Amino acid sequence: MSEQRKRVVVICPGRGTYTKETLGYLKPHRMNQVSFLADLDQRRSADQQPTVSELDNADQFSTNLHTKGENASVLIYACSYCDFAQLDRDQYEVVAITGNSMGWYLTLAIAGSLDWEGAYKVINTMGSMMKGGIVGGQVIYPMTDENWLPDYDRMELVEGLLREAYYMEEVEIYPSIFLGGYLVFGGNKPGLEFLMKSLPQVEHFPFQLVNHAAFHTPLLRETSEKAMQQISSSLFAKPKIPMIDGRGHIWKPFSTEIQDLYHYTLGHQVVAPYDFSAAVTVALKEFNPDQLILLGPGNTLGGSIGQILVQNQWKGITDKESFSTRQQQNPFLVSLGR
Repeated sequence: MSEQRKRVVVICPGRGTYTKETLGYLKPHRMNQVSFLADLDQRRSADQQPTVSELDNADQFSTNLHTKGENASVLIYACSYCDFAQLDRDQYEVVAITGNSMGWYLTLAIAGSLDWEGAYKVINTMGSMMKGGIVGGQVIYPMTDENWLPDYDRMELVEGLLREAYYMEEVEIYPSIFLGGYLVFGGNKPGLEFLMKSLPQVEHFPFQLVNHAAFHTPLLRETSEKAMQQISSSLFAKPKIPMIDGRGHIWKPFSTEIQDLYHYTLGHQVVAPYDFSAAVTVALKEFNPDQLILLGPGNTLGGSIGQILVQNQWKGITDKESFSTRQQQNPFLVSLGR
């Protein structure tokens, strides 16, 4: 039986994936994940926060409610966890898990480095850090052309703008996430204004992400320090399944040092760029999976993952068209949130 199973790498989504289109995502899972969802709801009630069930069962989607970090983080975690729990282990062998940005916290939970209590503590605490006011923000911008091939002129322009911004008073801009064919910037208000004014318009980009802070930049150093004060390393354990972090480093079940994992998660990962492209590239080259499985909610990472496959010329995928053709004939990327 095990020889017939597909070897898969599971990918956890990040912030911004629970949208108007995914409202009610948990309804099909309620019968199968009663204990898990009840546990989450109980913890949220104890913290005097809207429960996951209340948020998911809302009559309509509210940007002000559903996209706030203190609500979105746990809501996305619940959706991803339920999707993962539904995977048929007779059909799939999960060889590694990775994720984008907040998806690293979900990776820790799904791979077994955090139990239910620990996962809730980490995800809810980190998601609630901006409750008193969002620190900076994020702007996303494409670095490829319409065929998902590198646009070197655009890359050169962006590098020039970053150099220019470096010498400007009060302006702070940093690379935040390397997201396939996109670069996500993190910056303070003057930095974001500079980007929105200076980057040439490409379709609807540059685009500022709603209710996002300057994640994965030095602007969150204070957040990192607070996190280490509020979250104990005793919550962490060695993973049961290999994990790939935002540098492309692999954390293995037997060799993982828990203190190193703790300090990476609440230290480096918070204040330094998150290279999702590197994480997926390592997943491809080190584990050679039969498929990639993207957990829900939503499918917003689908394009970025496709672009990473193009960057690596993986299994004959050399541009957007060849990715689309492969997906129609024999999907390499399976998106559970579609």
